Amino acid sequence: MAPKIEIHLVAVLAAAVANMAVGAIWYAPPLFGTRWLAAVGWSPEELERRKRQGLSRAYGGTFVASLVLAYFLAHCVEAMGASTLLAGAHVGFWLWLGFVATTTVSAYLFEGRTLRLYAINTGCHLASFIVMGALLAVM
Repeated sequence: MAPKIEIHLVAVLAAAVANMAVGAIWYAPPLFGTRWLAAVGWSPEELERRKRQGLSRAYGGTFVASLVLAYFLAHCVEAMGASTLLAGAHVGFWLWLGFVATTTVSAYLFEGRTLRLYAINTGCHLASFIVMGALLAVM
């Protein structure tokens, strides 16, 4: 019989919000926003046009996905017995490496996307998984 996994929903919500915050910081112009725009081939005007046409739907969908991800990560952190910031970050790193870095590389290779775009996007996921894992371990 599998051990009972106890999930703290407040921690899941906090981790989902942290995921959104990491993305907002990561894709801001001072960090990688300008490079990301260039890598996807958009001008700042194109980004503004897309924002006006409904990026709020994208943000909503991303938040729902963040909640699902945080819930899954909470199970993994709990199952691995991670109870410190470092242990949670370690779980986040290995999950990112096994599930994100490996599965997204195919899309970039087959769709002809650049290594730069892959690095920017998967780097954001890496930062998010580490932060979320660390938070979930201590909450």
